[in-house]
Amino acid sequence: MPQFVLVYLGGNQPSSPEKAQQHFERYTQWLTSIGESLIVPTIPLKDTVTVSSSGTVREGGSSAMSGFSIIKAESMQAALDIAKDCPFLEIGGSLEVSELMQMPPTH
Repeated sequence: MPQFVLVYLGGNQPSSPEKAQQHFERYTQWLTSIGESLIVPTIPLKDTVTVSSSGTVREGGSSAMSGFSIIKAESMQAALDIAKDCPFLEIGGSLEVSELMQMPPTH
């Protein structure tokens, strides 16, 4: 079955600890609803550093990527249907959905 990465972009922090807890509960329910389609739960990113082709290193990233999840689904449309229910969208974030390519093993 094809695998897809859901890339989390942007998003706003909830305005209070209570709203953060409510959002976390909705998000946990969404992850549970995915069931066996969930391969890698949400992996938040922090402390991004960019290394350029010239070898220059600078603090920060060039994208708004804040994390990712990996799911399996029958098709891109099925993956999009899962993504459309994500509570991350409720806090002003967006999701990019990409099918993962299977690469041959290297030895």
